[in-house]
Amino acid sequence: MTDPAGLLRNARTIAIVGASPSPQRESHGVMRYLIAQGYDCIPVRPDCDEVLGIPCVPTLLDVDRPIDLVDVFRRPEFCAAHAREAVAANAKALWLQLGIVSPEARAIADAAGIDYVEDACTAVVHARGVGHR
Repeated sequence: MTDPAGLLRNARTIAIVGASPSPQRESHGVMRYLIAQGYDCIPVRPDCDEVLGIPCVPTLLDVDRPIDLVDVFRRPEFCAAHAREAVAANAKALWLQLGIVSPEARAIADAAGIDYVEDACTAVVHARGVGHR
């Protein structure tokens, strides 16, 4: 079983799929929190130029450095495609945010041997189980 806090302790680079430039969106607040904790966050969003001053990339395959964790803020029906993309990008872990569950994404991650977390918030898990970096 994957230890979510352990994943965050060992992660440095987090690709945030569905990161939003809108301060009202949860993905924006979580990305802001993770940056403040010292993570290298990359917003992945094809229809956006930047989030929190960081240039967006259209897909995980466009990230120019190794990805420790893919943090997904998308509806469940899109998660299998993001799981396949995470595997193709050689990401170490796939994390579906609070309220997001995808048996298909889990099966893809499991088959590829990458760590998988679903229905949990990276910011909440970090605040409760990791503390400041």
